[in-house]
Amino acid sequence: MTSFCRLRATPAPGHCCGLKSARRSAVALAGRSPPILRAWFLLASSVLAVLLLAGCKSGPQTTPLRRFEFTHPAMGTLFGLTLFAADEASARSAAQAAFRRIDALEDIMSDYQAGSELMRLCEEPPGKPVPVSADLFDVLQRAQKIARASDGAFDITVGPYVRLWRFARKRKEPSNPTAMSAAAAAVGYEKIRLDPRTWTVTLLVPNMRLDLGGIAKGYAADAALRALKGRGVTRALVAASGDIALGDPPPGQRAWKVEISGLNAGTNGAGQKLLLHNCGISTSGDTEQSIEIGGTRYSHILNPRTGLGLTNRIQATVIAPDATTTDALATAVCVLGPHRGLALVESMPRTATSVFTKEGNQLHPYASQRFKKILKSQVAGK
Repeated sequence: MTSFCRLRATPAPGHCCGLKSARRSAVALAGRSPPILRAWFLLASSVLAVLLLAGCKSGPQTTPLRRFEFTHPAMGTLFGLTLFAADEASARSAAQAAFRRIDALEDIMSDYQAGSELMRLCEEPPGKPVPVSADLFDVLQRAQKIARASDGAFDITVGPYVRLWRFARKRKEPSNPTAMSAAAAAVGYEKIRLDPRTWTVTLLVPNMRLDLGGIAKGYAADAALRALKGRGVTRALVAASGDIALGDPPPGQRAWKVEISGLNAGTNGAGQKLLLHNCGISTSGDTEQSIEIGGTRYSHILNPRTGLGLTNRIQATVIAPDATTTDALATAVCVLGPHRGLALVESMPRTATSVFTKEGNQLHPYASQRFKKILKSQVAGK
C-alpha cells in the first residue's frame, strides 16, 4: 500500500528554534517553502504522512532565490526535492545531478536488480573476501554499526527471511517451518566481516542475502543532498518516503516546520510540530502496510529474531545528524519497542526519538529526553 506525503508552503508564526546540541535544546533540521507557493507531492511510503511547512521569517534576502520542486522515481518510491536557486536552469541542473546520484546508488544497493553490486556480492562463495565500491562498503559499515548498537534489532542479513515473508504475504499463509529454519542459519549481522584496509566484504555462511531496504533510502537522500550542495544549492531538502534529509532552511527563514501525524494517520489530531534544519528525520511504523494471516495482524516491519512481521502496533520517529542514521534507527526502535528503543537512542549523541504504541483503542506516547527538550524549547523559546 502507499500513503501520501503532502508538502505545502505556508507561513509559520512565532520564533523558530534550532537544536544544534542537547544543551541548546533544539535539533537543527530543514524545512519547507516560502509563503504563498504551494505544491503537492505523492510520495510512496510505508509510514505516516509527513507535512512540511515553512518556518519563521527573519531578515530580508540580499540574493533573490526562487523555490523549485522536482520528483524522481527510484528505490521503489518517489524521491522529492525542494530547493532554492537563482534560476530554473541552475535548479534543474542541480536536481539532475542529485537524481543521477540516487540512480547510481540504486544500481549498487538494490535487492530487486539481479545485476546490482549488492546481489553480485551475495552470489560470491562464503568465506571469500570480495572487493566492493566505496559506497557499498560505507553503507554496510554504517548498517553494521547500528546492528551492533541495537543488538541485531536492525540487521541487513535478513534477506532470506524477507524473501519468505514476501511469499507468505502474497499467499496469506505462514512460511514453511523447514524453510524458516534454513533461512535462520543464514541470518545474523555477526556473519558479515568488513575489512576497512582493503574495502572487502566477506559473507561467512552459505545462502546469505543482504537487504538494505531499511537504510538505502536514507543513505540516498543524504547523498542527493550532498550532490545539491556540490552544485552550490544548500537550501534544500530531499524526501524519500518516510526519510528526509534536510539542508539549510529557506531564504529568510531560520528553520523548516515538520509536522508528524500520530499512529492513527489522519485521525489523531494535528500531530507533533518540529522546527528543524541540517539533519535527518525518519518515521517508521505500520500505519499503512499490514496484513492478517491466520487471524494475526502483522506489520511490514520484519523482526530479525523471528523472521516475521511485528504484531504490536508501533510507530517511531527519529531525529539525528543524517538520514542514513534515522532510517536505520527508526526500524530498530520499532523492533525493540518503546523502552529499549528509547534507551538505544538516548545512548547516541545528537539523536532523539518519539514513539507511539497502540493497544486496542488506547494510544501510548513515549519520547526521549532530547525529543522532549526539542518540543519544550520550541514552545518556550518563542
